[in-house]
Amino acid sequence: MLPEITKIRGVHPGAVLSRELRKRGWESKQFALSLGEYPQTINAISKERRGINPALSIKLGHALGTDEEYFMLLQAYYEIEKERKALLKNQQKPDLSKIRNVLFWDTDINKIDWQKQKKAIIRRIFERGNDLEIKEIISFYGRDLIIEEVKTIPQFLPSLAENVEKYLGIHIIPTNEIK
Repeated sequence: MLPEITKIRGVHPGAVLSRELRKRGWESKQFALSLGEYPQTINAISKERRGINPALSIKLGHALGTDEEYFMLLQAYYEIEKERKALLKNQQKPDLSKIRNVLFWDTDINKIDWQKQKKAIIRRIFERGNDLEIKEIISFYGRDLIIEEVKTIPQFLPSLAENVEKYLGIHIIPTNEIK
């Protein structure tokens, strides 16, 4: 039985195919020939050197008893994940030499998506950061965006409100304190 796509999104379809062939005790060469494909094609896909095309996805779906689009969807999810990683690698970042790694003790600072996770980053820096770190985050995101984000944080440490007032000149109150 093939795994649910939602559980393996971003995995190369060749890895799933290779695992499935092993589980079933099938040789890739015989399997390829039974599909009317060249053994080299299935071998290259299994070794993640080649992708799946729609025609092959249909053949694999029939042969493995799953939906025709299963492997094509896996391929699409894999391509999206590959592109996401490339974008993340090239994305603009603040000057990390000005930010202590210890602030992000729970993650690898080099793998942070600085746009997608901006609210959490702003919160963390304003609650726990020093003068240099706070100024770097203000420089990176801009004053207006930070003000917009901090106004939507429902609960926070007192240091966040103190730093927002000190560096941005506005007074904020946790929304859970508003009556």
